[in-house]
Amino acid sequence: MKSIHTTLFALFFSLLFSFSAVSKEGESVKFSYFTLEPEITTNFITDGRKLGFINVRVDLMVDDPSLLDILKYHQPLIRDTIIEVLSQESEMRIKSLAGREAIRKLCLEKVNEVLLAETNQKVLSDLLFTKYLYQ
Repeated sequence: MKSIHTTLFALFFSLLFSFSAVSKEGESVKFSYFTLEPEITTNFITDGRKLGFINVRVDLMVDDPSLLDILKYHQPLIRDTIIEVLSQESEMRIKSLAGREAIRKLCLEKVNEVLLAETNQKVLSDLLFTKYLYQ
């Protein structure tokens, strides 16, 4: 019985890791990531007199590795856009899980808007917060 479970477990993981992302044309999709360095630290709106701070590490995902050069070149603009979004958020929204996801999507949308205006193309596939601390 234990042998069957072990075999099924091994089969499941071998299948899980053997599949690659495939586009409609049958080509493999190769995602690339760009990490904004250094991490972003800014303040956010609180109800009281106390300042609220948020620290995030942001990874930007593109579906074409050639777009990484665009991200490197426009990194100051991307950082400014994310800081602007974060600094306008309320304490309640920053501290909630649903708010965090909404902020992530808003950052993705705003950064894509700015990059579209600069490069005339949609650059980002996704934006991820790989570190998210607030105080």
